[in-house]
Amino acid sequence: MDDVNVIKLPVTEERTPANKRPRPERMDPGGEALKRQRNVRSLAVLGEEDSSVKLLEELVFGSDDKLVERLVGEEEPQRGALLLEEDISEDEGSESEEEEHLQPPRTRQAAWVDEDDELEEEVDMQHRYRRDLKKGEAESTMSKQKLQQRMKEQFQKAMGGAPSWAETSLKKKKKKKKKDEDEDEDEDEDEEDDLMRRTGKLLATPERLPSGILRMKRCRHANAARPSEDRLTSIQFHPSAQVVLTAGLDQSLSLFQVDGKTNHKIQSVHLERFPVHKARFSCDGEAVIATSLRNKMFYVYDMMEGRVTPVHTVRGLNEARVKEFTVCPEGGALLLSGTNGYLHLLTMKTKEVVRSMKLNGDVSGVAFSHDGGKVFASSEEGEVYVWDMRSSRCVNRFTDDGCVRATSIAASQNGQYVACGSFSGVVNIYSQEACLNSANPKPLRAVKNLLTSATSLTFNPSSEILAIASHAEDEAIRLVHMPSLTVFSNFPVPKKKTVYRPGCLDFSPHSGFFSLANNKGHAPLFRLLHYKDF
Repeated sequence: MDDVNVIKLPVTEERTPANKRPRPERMDPGGEALKRQRNVRSLAVLGEEDSSVKLLEELVFGSDDKLVERLVGEEEPQRGALLLEEDISEDEGSESEEEEHLQPPRTRQAAWVDEDDELEEEVDMQHRYRRDLKKGEAESTMSKQKLQQRMKEQFQKAMGGAPSWAETSLKKKKKKKKKDEDEDEDEDEDEEDDLMRRTGKLLATPERLPSGILRMKRCRHANAARPSEDRLTSIQFHPSAQVVLTAGLDQSLSLFQVDGKTNHKIQSVHLERFPVHKARFSCDGEAVIATSLRNKMFYVYDMMEGRVTPVHTVRGLNEARVKEFTVCPEGGALLLSGTNGYLHLLTMKTKEVVRSMKLNGDVSGVAFSHDGGKVFASSEEGEVYVWDMRSSRCVNRFTDDGCVRATSIAASQNGQYVACGSFSGVVNIYSQEACLNSANPKPLRAVKNLLTSATSLTFNPSSEILAIASHAEDEAIRLVHMPSLTVFSNFPVPKKKTVYRPGCLDFSPHSGFFSLANNKGHAPLFRLLHYKDF
């Protein structure tokens, strides 16, 4: 009893007016019991009407569990009356979400069904963006699924088949399905690393030129500032400056600054009564050598001094005319193609012939090796001679495979390939090593895309592209992808004349531009987008 704290509540007395207080003498001894009975009946009535009183009694005297449940049940309606509409919706939503979670998912049905959706939609193939995907005039329309498949086929064709990294990825995905989950986690990490090693370089410009389609842009003609009035016979990019040289039968030499947009003219030189057959920069790029059709004389234009010098006499040269020549890669010398199979080495310093070489038949083409130590010369009979320039000795000789009449020859600057063109239009590509050592080399590839004589052959400086052309027919030009020995499919543009009859071909020093001379007096210029430099 000592631990019990007794709290005394203040007692308030209900004061009754004095005039209404009962007098002691009038109080009935039996009235007290009657008053108590009335109070009990009043409390019973109040207990039935007021539930809070009854709850309070049960809370004090009854079981706790039942009373708590009833208190909660009575409290919720009262609290609900004070909730906002948003609270009510949230409560209802939570209950509905629980019910939906317990119930199986219901399938949604469309509000309406369009009959046209069931039909396979047809795509108009006459649009200019989709014409190249057609295989015939009958394909005026095509389903979306078929069009997607056609685009996939074109992509694989451009890539030379499905990329190896894609095939590898598909194979690995199939393997992953057959393995356990623990093994899959480890294998996924290895596959992702392997895939990143294979495809990481695709995010940047690829180092090697891809086959199939050559990314290129057609620019303004290189000589647009001064077109030739007659057939353009020569074009060449300067070995070190961003300049291009053009020459033609209109008796003029012209220099242009190449930017792909305006191509400003730098200078033009008129050679009186001298239709230019061939014009080339000297090895150091300081002069231009020009020859004509029926002249023994040739011109040397010194660009540093702005002086044109005619060369009338060449000591030791017994030829009626000087027409074809090739600039030696090293040293100030020219290799003149004479008659009856003669090749004459001419020094530019003294303007004299120091040595001569002879092959059987007439010379049809001459090409130097990348270091200038060897020269490949083809005769019209289809034989190829390999000469050592230091000793003037023929070190090898072979017959061009299947060739009846040779027309041209070219050697790559990386020392890997030799290309031989023939009158039939076939261009045989050989390994340069086989040409030096084998008496009967077999071509790596015979390119048969030209139907007329292959008159011009040129490798680009990186030796990734071989340009072949024939001046006997319009648009007779092709570009060969050397790593795969396949022809680019997008040049020239089908059913659209942009080149006409091509003559001389050339690439800029870093393959950024490609140009040619045609019979219209123009030099069409193309920007090769794979190469970033000029």
